[in-house]
Parts: sequence; C-alpha cells; structure tokens
Amino acid sequence: MANPKVQEADHGSRKVFELKKELQRLVKTILDEDDYGMQATDEALRVLSCLKELRLKKSHSFGVDDCLNVPEMFKCPISGEIMADAVVLANGQTFDRPSIQRWLNEGNRTCPQTHQVLSHTVLTSNRLVHGMISRWCKEHGNELPKAIQDIDEDFVTDVDQSYLNSLLEKMSLSLSDQKEAAKELRLLTKRMPSFRALFSEATESIPQLLNPLSPGRASTDPDLQEDLITTVLNLSIHDDNKRLVAENPLAIPLLIDSLKTGTIETRRNAAAALFTLSALDSNKLIIGKSGALKPLIDLLEEGHPLAMKDVASAIFNLCILLENKRRAVQAGAVRVIMGKIINYTLVDELLAILSMLSSHQTAIEEMGELGAVPCLLSIIRESTCERNKENCVAILYNICFNDRSKLREIGADENANHTLSRLALDGTSRAKRKASAILERLNKAALVSNTA
Repeated sequence: MANPKVQEADHGSRKVFELKKELQRLVKTILDEDDYGMQATDEALRVLSCLKELRLKKSHSFGVDDCLNVPEMFKCPISGEIMADAVVLANGQTFDRPSIQRWLNEGNRTCPQTHQVLSHTVLTSNRLVHGMISRWCKEHGNELPKAIQDIDEDFVTDVDQSYLNSLLEKMSLSLSDQKEAAKELRLLTKRMPSFRALFSEATESIPQLLNPLSPGRASTDPDLQEDLITTVLNLSIHDDNKRLVAENPLAIPLLIDSLKTGTIETRRNAAAALFTLSALDSNKLIIGKSGALKPLIDLLEEGHPLAMKDVASAIFNLCILLENKRRAVQAGAVRVIMGKIINYTLVDELLAILSMLSSHQTAIEEMGELGAVPCLLSIIRESTCERNKENCVAILYNICFNDRSKLREIGADENANHTLSRLALDGTSRAKRKASAILERLNKAALVSNTA
C-alpha cells in the first residue's frame, strides 16, 4: 500500500509544476502583448500567491516529518527537527546549534540527552553529519533548512575557564599533550571571542601558552609552533589582550623568532600578529625596539606570496612611529621595497610604505641611487590607481626638495612627457598640490621652459 505522506508530497510537487507552467504562460502574455488585460496580471499574482503558500507549507512541515521519513540521526534530540547546523557537545552528542545553545544559555551544564556533567560548553561543528544531511536533502528534493544566526554564543562560564586552565596545564606535559592542547586552543580562539577574552583575565595565561616555545627548550615541533603562534595571532585580535601579549617578555621575541623559522603559515601568522599588536602606539615601540623590522624586511625580500601582504601591513603599521622609520631604513627597507616595486610586486602596499619612509633623509638618498625617479614617474603615467599616484608624487616631492641633483631628471621627464602637469590638472586634491609644488620648484630652477 502506498505511503499517504509520500503520496501527499508527490501531489504537492505536481501542483507546483502545474502552477509554474501557468505562471510561465501568463508572464509570456504580459511581456509579448502590449494590450494585455488586467485579468492576466491578477491571475499571475494569484498563481504567485499559491506558489508562496505551497512553499511556506513545505518549509513549515519539513522539519517535523510531515512529508518524508527523516532518519532519526538527522533530527535534533531537543527540537525533533532536522538539524540545519549540527554541532557536537563536549560528551560527543550531536544537536542542532540553536537548540543546544539555548539549553546552555539557560544555565544548564549537563547533556540534555545523557544528563552527563559537561567538561566544557564549547560547540564543535559536526561536518560529517551536516554533509550526510545535505546529501539526503538533495536526494529527496528538499532544501536544507537555514541555520539561525541570532543565538548568543559570546559568553563564558566557570566550566569554560576550567577547560582553558586544563589546556594550558598540558603545555608543561609531553609533546603529544602539548600538540593536542595547542590544536584545540587554536580552534577555540579562532572561533570564540569569549575564549580570547578569558586570557586577559589571567596574567599567567600567556607564559603558560608559550611554555613549549620558551628559549632553552628542545627543538620545537613545527606543527606545535604553528598552532601556538596562530593562537597568539587569534588572541591579539581582542583589544584587552594587545598590551598583555606585547608586554610579556616572551611573546614578541618568540614572534620574531617565528618570522625566521617554522612553516610558511607560522611565519605569516607571526607577521600578522605583529601587525595586529602594533595597533597600540606603545606596542609599536616595544616591537620596534625588539628588532622585529629586520626579519620582517627579510621575509618581504624572500617574497613568499602567502606572507607578503601580512608582512607589508606589519611594516607599514610599525613605521608610523618615527623611531621605527629609522630602524626600517637601517634594516634595508628601501632597497627591498624598491626592488619589489620595480618588479611590479605588491605595488599598492609598498608605495604606501615608501611614501612614509620618504620623510627620512637617508631613505631619500637611497631612493635616488636606486632609480626611484623614473620608476615613480612611470607609475604616475601608467597606473589607474589614484592612491598610487598620490604616493608617487608625494615621494617625488620629498626627493626634489631634499636632493637637488634629481631636479634635472624630473625636469627632463616633464619636458618630454608632461607627467606632473597632467597630474596637476587631473589628480586628486592631494596629488594636485604636490605636483603643482614640484612644478613651481622646477620653474624657479629654470629647468623647464613651460610646464604649465
């Protein structure tokens, strides 16, 4: 005997098909005939309304097994509905995220299915079950229910603090314990702002976390190093942790060491952590004094595509501080940056750094020696990026007002290409001001006959 629920579902599918065909006919009539009647419009609206009702009915009934026999393992034990966002609780049981999150938010610290006391309240996505549900829905012609996004997860409990403490304690145990805990901390601090906040409440948390990387210990496992440095990056996102991390005597030296060693992901994330920490001016000073700029510049010169943007961002942020501009110039930043720009590598980011460094006299001299003038004029002519043109003309302005020997070179280009004259007419307000000032300087020096 046929299953009446399946028959009902089949009938609903046929009804939707018929309504769509009718809507297609009505729309064609409206589009093709100039004198279509109001009746066609009203009928099209009626069909759309019917389709909407059927869709709402299907969506409403889907999760409670009114149409098809949903496998029990796909249903949330709390709501009884198919899971849109399957997650695993600390004891290994799977629930739909909104349902179990509400249970936890109400103060419950036991599993609603087994009544076990939970070691922590962290929820981990169950990708296996989610994938099985997605495939099942596709095979049966249904859409996976949309996950609810308005459940508050940003809270911590005593259980969570205890769990964090237990993970940090493992950093003094065996390598396997350290690696297991580091992997978990990396995931928790990436996904949960609440766990990042927990670190700011305990001054010993950073030293405990970094214990396996401390100087004098045995050679660090590359995977462990990557997970711990990435955890530091995740922690540095939280404003209350920025000072805590930077002022710890271990943290910045270990980040600097990680710029040189480990996987490329480790080196990239160490640069990203320095960038994030340098949001505070006091941290810029600490990082600069610790010697971070030289290894950052070396990593930039190395040119690994995965790391370069994070490295450039860190150098830019650090060089906002006057003392760090000097350190960057002494560490060879101008030579490395000019080499990359000439080779059309990361031009936007590196021009911004070069513009900042161009207020330093030694940097100006190096730029002149490295052929900066023709390179910058060429970028102004060829680039479509107004910001890049601004930075180029700002650098040229500093060059010509600090190195008179380059005035003749700029003037020769102006006579041949009128690069600055065009920028003075068509550039941004800042670019116009800088270009006009250079042209005025050229006119006074009588190096060009007519640049207006």
